[in-house]
Amino acid sequence: MKAKGRQLRGFQFSFTIIIALLLGGSFVFSLVTAQQTPAALAGNWVVRTPNNDGTWRTTYLNLTQGGSHITGTIRVTQFFYRITESTGGPDGFTITASMMDGKSERKVQYEGKLVGNELHVSTRRRPSDNPTQMVAVRAPEGEGDLPARNPLPALHKVPHNGLARTPPMGWNSWNKFASRVNDATVRSIADAVATNGMKEAGYLYVNIDDTWEAGRDAQGNILTNKKFPNMKALADYVHSKGLKLGIYSSPGPNTCAGYEGSYGHEAQDARTYAAWGIDYLKYDWCGARTLYTDEEMPAIYQIMGDALLKTKRPIVYSLCQYGRLDVWKWGADAGGNLWRTTGDIRDAWDSMTRIGFSQNELAPWAKPGHWNDPDMLEIGNGAMNETEYKTHMSLWCILAAPLLAGNDLRHVSPEILAILTNREVIAVDQDKLGRQGKQVWKSGDQEIWSRPLSAGAQALAFFNRSAEPAKVTVKWADIGIEGKQHLRDLWLRQDINWPGPEYSVTVPGHGVVMLRASRWLCTISSILTLRK
Repeated sequence: MKAKGRQLRGFQFSFTIIIALLLGGSFVFSLVTAQQTPAALAGNWVVRTPNNDGTWRTTYLNLTQGGSHITGTIRVTQFFYRITESTGGPDGFTITASMMDGKSERKVQYEGKLVGNELHVSTRRRPSDNPTQMVAVRAPEGEGDLPARNPLPALHKVPHNGLARTPPMGWNSWNKFASRVNDATVRSIADAVATNGMKEAGYLYVNIDDTWEAGRDAQGNILTNKKFPNMKALADYVHSKGLKLGIYSSPGPNTCAGYEGSYGHEAQDARTYAAWGIDYLKYDWCGARTLYTDEEMPAIYQIMGDALLKTKRPIVYSLCQYGRLDVWKWGADAGGNLWRTTGDIRDAWDSMTRIGFSQNELAPWAKPGHWNDPDMLEIGNGAMNETEYKTHMSLWCILAAPLLAGNDLRHVSPEILAILTNREVIAVDQDKLGRQGKQVWKSGDQEIWSRPLSAGAQALAFFNRSAEPAKVTVKWADIGIEGKQHLRDLWLRQDINWPGPEYSVTVPGHGVVMLRASRWLCTISSILTLRK
């Protein structure tokens, strides 16, 4: 009996232990489960990625979980999305967010899961791209929120600043250097422009694009990041070379790359630019899209136009808003000297020609002091050949477009430099009459564009958009040339005998033949005098 009692008590003890273990396991499981409940996703999360210039690229995910549905917002660089679709929960979720960008909808998708106290997320810039992996941590509530929307001023016409009587010429950092631009690079580019013949050819502006900015000091003054330790000293250096310095900002809270914009500090920033000695401002819509609609652009750009004028410093004002809202119709009234008419150019034949040959209808809005801007030059960046780069240069000059080189001028081949500094072609761009050229003839992939010049002259560009050489034959009368003319080939730099009422020329594939036609014989020196 005693043995049986001991066995029973042993069984009861073992049973108790097993129950305790089971209950303890259930308790631990409950704790884990509690940590992974949907509510665990809720809150403000931030990804901070260093930019290697003392600043950070931030992505804010402000999440709310209601049952199995995730809502909230995502703010990254110049964009502010609202979550519209979701699946899953803390152990694995997918969220899709969207925003209106003008008349188009932008969408972004993130995948992620909760790992301890971190939110591991990934996204793709394009569906075919590999995912970008990121780790978010909790941020204080309200951090990363959009600022309140400021009221807009009543529209009025900003007085003309008297600048850019011919299309601005110079260099911009973005196409080649993007976020890698720094003080040393700008100084060395200025050195190159001052010594390689470009300054003498008319290139004067050395323009810093995005990523120079840091935050603001306690008084709200814009600060430079560690890539640009002293902007005033840099401006003084560029000026010492007989050149001018340009800078970049946005009317939004953030620039395109997510750096500090001028929103709410327009007058303050304009005064800072003037104090530094800045001569040119590129003002990029970017982050303003998170607060304002395209229809409000004229008032937004007017704010900075007024602010620049009040500084009393001559600062060229370049509007960059990708041709939206027919900017050519109101850009001058907002104080603009030039305005982007398209999206960003790429160093590719299809991009350059799509942009350049789409400008035909915009000619009436170009005039001295106010220019259509089909974006910067890609000449010398390597993805097109010399023939195509000559077409690029010729088309931009026919369009009376700003000529802002975008290549590394410290390491430029003689052939590319010759394209950029062809004085006779540049003279077309800088002609004081200030009229933009238009298409006057087209047959298949071949077209002729004509631009009226001072003293009754005309520039003619015979373009071949086909990859194969093509012979173009045209009657002068059909393209507006009347009577015998003096003809000069601007790329060959030689005169052409008058051929009679008809002209034939073979144009290389993707190439151009560019002529100047004038009613009397002009020497090269008199042609160049037209630019002075």
